Amino acid sequence: MKKLFASLLVFMMLLVTAGCSTGKTTSDGNTSTHVTQVGVIQLADNGAFTDMREGFINKMRTLGYSEDKMVFDYKNANGDTATLNSICQTMVDEKKDFIVTIGTPASQAIVNMNSGIPVFYISVSNPVGAGIITNINVPDKNATGTSNAIPVSEMFKLSDKLTPNRKTYGLIYNTSEINSVTTIKNAKAFMDGNGLKYKEAVVTSSSEVQQATQSLVGQVDAFFIPNDSMVQSAMPQVAEIAKNAKIPVYGSSAVMVQSGAFATISIDDTTIGGMTADMADKFLKGTPMAKIPSITVSDFTTVINKTTADAIKVTVPQDVLKSAKIIQ
Repeated sequence: MKKLFASLLVFMMLLVTAGCSTGKTTSDGNTSTHVTQVGVIQLADNGAFTDMREGFINKMRTLGYSEDKMVFDYKNANGDTATLNSICQTMVDEKKDFIVTIGTPASQAIVNMNSGIPVFYISVSNPVGAGIITNINVPDKNATGTSNAIPVSEMFKLSDKLTPNRKTYGLIYNTSEINSVTTIKNAKAFMDGNGLKYKEAVVTSSSEVQQATQSLVGQVDAFFIPNDSMVQSAMPQVAEIAKNAKIPVYGSSAVMVQSGAFATISIDDTTIGGMTADMADKFLKGTPMAKIPSITVSDFTTVINKTTADAIKVTVPQDVLKSAKIIQ
């Protein structure tokens, strides 16, 4: 009787264990006991970041990481640094399998925590300068991803072709974003070497962007806006002020142009998100992080807002229209 009772007890314990298991039986009969938990972090939301995020997620799904195999936990700090750090700490505490960051501030915040969790960053213009990695070709700090260096010289050449004789450019940016500072530094170097002048307005929050733009009207012939998430979030206000003053705005992303800026030469945001997904796939299939070099994306497209062109009375040459992406 004792042996029978013991056997029944063991059987009941096995049933309880099976009932508590998170494992799933796949069509080929194998049991999967782990769903990959992925954290997705960004400092602020804007159209470009949305396209990057969706580009990453959709590519991962295409690569076979369906919802029963991979779950994405997306968090947006709404422009607040303290919130961003709190989000990063929560992701670390939850022991995510890997973390995806969009833009420089989010990438810096999580990498600086030195959590040991792999980080794949999307669209960081200067990952070495930002301290996210120390070597583009051999990533360290358990991080790698895609970089979107802004083609500053080509941007000014485009300006010279579309709106010639612009001598003074207005620069609006946030000095706390290293990506923005790097682009502005390169822009100033180009202008200094090519007889162009500039006036700048530094902002510390998106609420200051409108006033900064207005302060430069009457002093500049065109605006150049770097890859600055803070300014980008207020681009509709910048574009409206510039249109009323008949001043062209050259942005650093297609989304800026969609938001009313006149033109840009930029990467495709969905594509760069997908490229980062390919890198994450390599890692999940066994490639060490240090053997997945950071990629600098250099496949650029000219994007022009035709409605803005008409509003500021600019006629775009036919040869540019044929090769550019036109937004109405």
